[in-house]
Amino acid sequence: MENTEQKKVPYLEVKDLYVEYESDDAIVKAVNGVSFTLEKGQTLGLVGETGAGKTTIAKSILRILPDIGAKITNGQILLDGKNVLDLPEKEMQKLRGNDISMIFQDPMTALNPTMTVGSQIAEVVKLHPEEGKTISDAEAKERACQMLETVNIPRERYDEYPHQFSGGMKQRVVIAMSLACNPNLLLADEPTTALDVTIQAQVLELIGQLQKKYHTAMILITHDMGVVAQVCTSVAVIYAGHIVEYGTLEQIFDHRCHPYTIGLFGAIPDIKHDEEWLHPIDGLPPDPTNLPKGCPFAPRCKYASDECRSGSIDMQKTPDGHLCRCIHLQQVLNDQEKNHE
Repeated sequence: MENTEQKKVPYLEVKDLYVEYESDDAIVKAVNGVSFTLEKGQTLGLVGETGAGKTTIAKSILRILPDIGAKITNGQILLDGKNVLDLPEKEMQKLRGNDISMIFQDPMTALNPTMTVGSQIAEVVKLHPEEGKTISDAEAKERACQMLETVNIPRERYDEYPHQFSGGMKQRVVIAMSLACNPNLLLADEPTTALDVTIQAQVLELIGQLQKKYHTAMILITHDMGVVAQVCTSVAVIYAGHIVEYGTLEQIFDHRCHPYTIGLFGAIPDIKHDEEWLHPIDGLPPDPTNLPKGCPFAPRCKYASDECRSGSIDMQKTPDGHLCRCIHLQQVLNDQEKNHE
């Protein structure tokens, strides 16, 4: 009997994405064959050092890469089964705000200093009405007031300007703008970097509450493992534009396998163990205009062999089922086991 059951399609599926930036004398290979999936209500953490390609991945999904110099050379970005890379710009404009929204890294530059915060939220609401509807100025203002209250800012502050708000409150306004049209996918680019630790915790808790309320899928870009542990359901570790390890939060935190991921965690203070020194990763990330052959982490890796420095390195499935891009996986696992004895 023929199986008529349809395979479930992930809400977001990125397949074999490659992105380059061209300058006069070099080509920056920013993203190199990235693939992952994301369901509604889940949060994927994109983790890695500055320059790893995390923000480029998010901008590719939203299709807001620079017009000059940036180019997606391969891959698909499927949103609810539809490839956004094939859509005309007019249709993409509808998707931005309605279906996909982004919280940018710096709230100081994300807000227009000459407009009141309320009018900036209301403008988003008016620009992205539901299909077939028009929104009056009064309706947009009321929606903006509701969103301010949602992020714990009194509606009475609608007519105030960004300079009258603290850094944490500015970031809350940016979050209100991002969620004003109930997007299905939220891209958060280091949303707490400019905030102190107390405000950071409040903002993360707020994002989590709103995500649950609206059942939003979220990609969180960060280099902070503490933030990942608090917010994410799955993690992709990015190095030189490659995903080197990919799995659930528990798999990456409890059974990390890639030497780079192990190095990232080794550089974090551990309150359970009294160590005199942290263990930074030796060396620097490779020049993206001149990536090494084979594994891009090989120049910094103690396990690297001639085989690592030659052909492409494929993802391997680890014993607990997550993915790791390392041909010396078994040796790394053996060493990890010895370290825990």
